[in-house]
Amino acid sequence: MTGKIFLKLIAGVLGLLLGALAAVDYFAIGVARENYLQNLKDQLAGKCRMLALSLPAAESLDAAPAKRMAAAAGGRITIIRADGKVLVDSEANAAQMENHGTRPEVVDAFAHGVGSNSRLSATLGDPFLYVAVRSADGAAAIRIAVPLSEIDRQVGLIRRKLLVSTAVAFLPAILIAAILARLISRRLAQIMAHAGELARGNFRARLSQGGSSEFGQLASTLNETAEKLQKTVSQLQREHAELERVERIRKDFVINVSHELRTPLASIQGYTETLIDGALHDPEHNMRFLGIIRHNAERLARLTEDLLTLSRIEQKRKKFEFEPRLANSLIHDALEVVRPIAEKTDLRLRAEPAPDNAVVWCDNEAVSQVMSNLLDNAIKYTPSGGEITVGAHEANGMIEFFVRDTGIGIPGEDLPRLFERFYRVDKARSRELGGTGLGLSIVKHLVAAHGGTTRVESTVGRGSTFYFTLPVQPAELDGAALNPEFTAS
Repeated sequence: MTGKIFLKLIAGVLGLLLGALAAVDYFAIGVARENYLQNLKDQLAGKCRMLALSLPAAESLDAAPAKRMAAAAGGRITIIRADGKVLVDSEANAAQMENHGTRPEVVDAFAHGVGSNSRLSATLGDPFLYVAVRSADGAAAIRIAVPLSEIDRQVGLIRRKLLVSTAVAFLPAILIAAILARLISRRLAQIMAHAGELARGNFRARLSQGGSSEFGQLASTLNETAEKLQKTVSQLQREHAELERVERIRKDFVINVSHELRTPLASIQGYTETLIDGALHDPEHNMRFLGIIRHNAERLARLTEDLLTLSRIEQKRKKFEFEPRLANSLIHDALEVVRPIAEKTDLRLRAEPAPDNAVVWCDNEAVSQVMSNLLDNAIKYTPSGGEITVGAHEANGMIEFFVRDTGIGIPGEDLPRLFERFYRVDKARSRELGGTGLGLSIVKHLVAAHGGTTRVESTVGRGSTFYFTLPVQPAELDGAALNPEFTAS
């Protein structure tokens, strides 16, 4: 590839130089010819004037002196009388020559003192340059003729010298052009190879920077383009992966919702048909059957409400009213709500308060729902006589709340998926206790909407501790929507 580019560049440079040489030959030689002719005319006119001053009377001049003067002047000499009659000619018999009164150079000489013309000689048949000058008394004109072949020979000599010197002057230019062509061809080959890499999808390829030259700027631009393409492709790949993840979640969600709805609906349908078929009048079973139907209807209501809550949060249609709240006030309110339930199951409630002046920015209703879901789980999975602790402390510029229980604990392999929708550690027991499988997912999304995070620590047989953070400054809420945890899961 480099060789082809080099040959094309050299061919282009040589073509340009040959064109320049042709232009020099055409224009410079034309100018040189014109200048040479003009100088020759001036020289011949000067010789004619000198001859006019040194000649005796034109009528008494014979051919022999005329030939000697022609040899000294370097041309053919002709003396023409004012009426056009040729008196003397250094190369022909004047008596046999035709009248020269109409010759252009003769007419101009008698009219203006000097005249010139180039044409074929009527006497010799060769092209000549004629220059004529009027004598001092105006009675005759002295004309010197020089063959144009001599002029062409001199111009040809000048032309050869000019072309040779120009060609020699072009040699360094050709050498420099060859070096530059080699450098340019290599750089172009690198750029073309880089473009090929980009075309094949290798957006990690980079060109070496070449300084501030045009090639360096082009390389920099191509590198920037490759970097932007790489970022764009990476972003598209991430978005594609995210879309695939969301699609999997959607399918799992549909399957889970269908499964969760099927069980209570089947129970309601079955017991309703049993009552219709006659059990309605059976005092031993009818109230129990109605209780089961009511229990499953309540379960459906809770599931529907949780689904609506989760949907509003994920689609950002849930309106939050953030305001400063004392952390200890949130802990106190949460404990008071569940205290009657805890007392019925013989569970002790304990608080580990945060510093007195600890304030968080939050939506009070949302945080109450978070606390309620976590405490509801703790009560369900903590045996009678156990203890539940709610507290808070400062952590990395935020306030971290926690709900700790002394319940059955959670196996380590289940912890990573605990906040997923419909994920249950013990599915049978969860349904028996009336859980929808959405409580912890709602907790995660509500906390993420505050710009916080959730986590859990647990040991089987010793209990679990759920943590979540809330911001202490309203500015920390600005990026809540961008929190990576604030996505469907």
